[in-house]
Amino acid sequence: MVSIKALLAVAVVKGWHLSQLDVNNAFLHGDLNEEVYMVLFPGFHNKGEVVCKLNKSLYGLKQAFRQWFSKFSHVLIQLGFHQSKADYSLFTRSSFGSFVALLVYVDDVLIASDNVQAVADLKVLLDKQFKLKDLGDLKFFLGLEMARSKEGISLCQRKYALELLEDAGLLGCRLAKVPMEPALKLSKYEGQELKDPRMYRRLIGRLLYLTITRPNITFAVHKLSQFMAKPRLPHLQAANKVLQYMKGSPGQGLLFSSKSELHIKAFADADWAACLDTRSFTTGYCVFIGESLVSWKSKKQQTVSRSSAESKYRAMVVAVCEVVWLISFLKDIQVPHSRAALLFSDS
Repeated sequence: MVSIKALLAVAVVKGWHLSQLDVNNAFLHGDLNEEVYMVLFPGFHNKGEVVCKLNKSLYGLKQAFRQWFSKFSHVLIQLGFHQSKADYSLFTRSSFGSFVALLVYVDDVLIASDNVQAVADLKVLLDKQFKLKDLGDLKFFLGLEMARSKEGISLCQRKYALELLEDAGLLGCRLAKVPMEPALKLSKYEGQELKDPRMYRRLIGRLLYLTITRPNITFAVHKLSQFMAKPRLPHLQAANKVLQYMKGSPGQGLLFSSKSELHIKAFADADWAACLDTRSFTTGYCVFIGESLVSWKSKKQQTVSRSSAESKYRAMVVAVCEVVWLISFLKDIQVPHSRAALLFSDS
């Protein structure tokens, strides 16, 4: 998802055309490298024990995803694309003064290019190999709603957020001003244990997907995800508080400005010994490309720092790793980062 957001942030500044494709029956195109047999489906009358040898992959096979991606990447490389080392799902091609970047997520394909005709020719070539569904300009991709204007690209998950509120029965709930109280301390040993933990796990899983465009709830959701093994009543109440906060602005998301400069800036911080159970610290960082926020994360570390200074340094290390990777990603899409990236830390 960081690759998608970084590509969008660059594309809106460069003025690249964005479009999307969907591959019909993607897993049926994969070629099997080993012998795989299947029992005939129920209702097929035969005498004796009969099995079928598969020449192509099928949905449900463990090898299906791997073989499909191998076939698709092989076709792209034959068409002159280069596979990125920073993200293996990114393919780029630069020829005859045009640039095309292609991001693959299973059977969904995102294309960014400075040449509309090059994209049209690529779609024709891919359609000869696979049956494609041309979805036109980028508007709805992997549950992300995108709207483009002169100011930039707006990215949100409004439909997904409203569905989440409806399923939780909180469409008519009161609004909350913050997703989690700053002084709230949660423990895996305090509170009544939930009779059905699956409800809590399903809710947190859906909230985790919502953090793709909602950095303001990331810390709270990642904090609550630490108690999925044995959730308790205080954890569920805190999760409902996140939903109450989200109800106030279900369409809130990110804006990738078209006037932003392509310069990386990162911010890192950590809290020392904040976990009541393990005394571990939580690191957090966010990375901007100019004015566009493309990457953020909040995670409890496995180690225990002996000082607040040590926890700050470890937080900066995590942020630097993300910055180094992002610079490599920008290089693959032909965006050189000549200036030094900036890292800010609250100390």
